[in-house]
Parts: sequence; C-alpha cells; structure tokens
Amino acid sequence: MLLSVNVFVSLDGVVQGPGNPGEDRSGGFDRGGWLVPHASAHTDEIVRGWFGEAGAFLFGRTTYGLLGGHWPNVTAPGDPIATPLNTLPKYVVSTTLTDEQAAWTPATVLRGDVIERVRGLKALPGKELQVHGSWKLVQTLHRAGLVDRYRLLQYPVVVGAGKRLFPDGATPATFAATDASTRALPGGVVSLTLTPTALGTPAAGAYTVDGGRSTTVLD
Repeated sequence: MLLSVNVFVSLDGVVQGPGNPGEDRSGGFDRGGWLVPHASAHTDEIVRGWFGEAGAFLFGRTTYGLLGGHWPNVTAPGDPIATPLNTLPKYVVSTTLTDEQAAWTPATVLRGDVIERVRGLKALPGKELQVHGSWKLVQTLHRAGLVDRYRLLQYPVVVGAGKRLFPDGATPATFAATDASTRALPGGVVSLTLTPTALGTPAAGAYTVDGGRSTTVLD
C-alpha cells in the first residue's frame, strides 16, 4: 500500500487544532478552529477525494481518540468520510492503548518497532494506507522515509503558534508536485499533492552574472 499523509496546514506550517478550539490544547495551544471559517464546498470536495483513495488508516493514539469520538456518530448512509473511517481497517501506534480500549473498530494496536510494523503494512496489497493528523507519528514516518505522498490543504492563515508539520530540526527533504489537484481554490486555500523525491540536504545553487546577464549556477 502507498502511504499518504493528509493534513490541513496554515501558512506558517501549523497543523495543530484546525477544526475546533478544544481539539488539541497541548502545550497551552489556544488558537484552535482556525480552519473552519475558510471551509467551503471546494475544500470539502478535496477532502472527500482523499478518503476515496483510502484502503486503511494509520493513526497516533491522540488522533485515533479524537476522530473516534466524532465519526462513529455520523451514521448517514454513504457518507464519503464516515463510511471509510468507520468500516476500513485502522492501525493505531501506541505503547499504552490496550486492545480493549481500541473500541473504534476494526482497529489493531501497533506495538514494538513501529517502523518495521509500518513497512509490513505497506507491503500489503490494496489502496492507500492513510495518515490523518497524528503529528508525532508523521515526524517518525518522515524521518524514516516511509511517506510516499503528502496531501495538504494550506489555508490563508498565520496561526503564530502550535505544532508545525515540519518543525525546526526536521529531516531536510525535497518534493515534487505530481497531481492535478495541486491548485489554488476559490477563497485562497491551496491544495498541494507532493511526492518526496529525496531525503537530506536539498540541492543548492546561486545567482551570478555572466557576460552581463543574470545566470543561475547549480552546485
């Protein structure tokens, strides 16, 4: 399975608490709900498309609990988000969650070597193994080079504080836009679909003058 990370992000890279003021107050965060005023039929269409590609879900414990407190209550037949979330396999990375506590079924708690467990899941046939939210888990997957695709909805907001998708000290990487869904939506939200092309310090270059003309030179 291809592993994709699907997140909402602000202009300054914040991914914390986009959908509700009380969604994630860890670290004293008090600016949640910043996405909601900018949601639209256009962003809804993009998100429904994300979930249409899902074959299974991979969560950190916190996101599993947050989503599991909401989506099982959405029982409308054929809901394009609730249906896959409530019926497809869910894998939860946790060292403390018990099998009995993983009540949003079908769910499997992943313990032990997370990297190897995720590699095993990726080797399975099927559609995408999708990560939503799960900030700490995303950092682990990124460092290990396990993410095949990033889907971002970037909102025209500077939050000014909170967890960032790629915080200081993140593993350097280079990406390529590979999908027609990479575009600006009405209202200023930008949909990005990115494929990692390399981990490590990005290639560099410089601008110089050659024969009276500005020229780029790559290292």
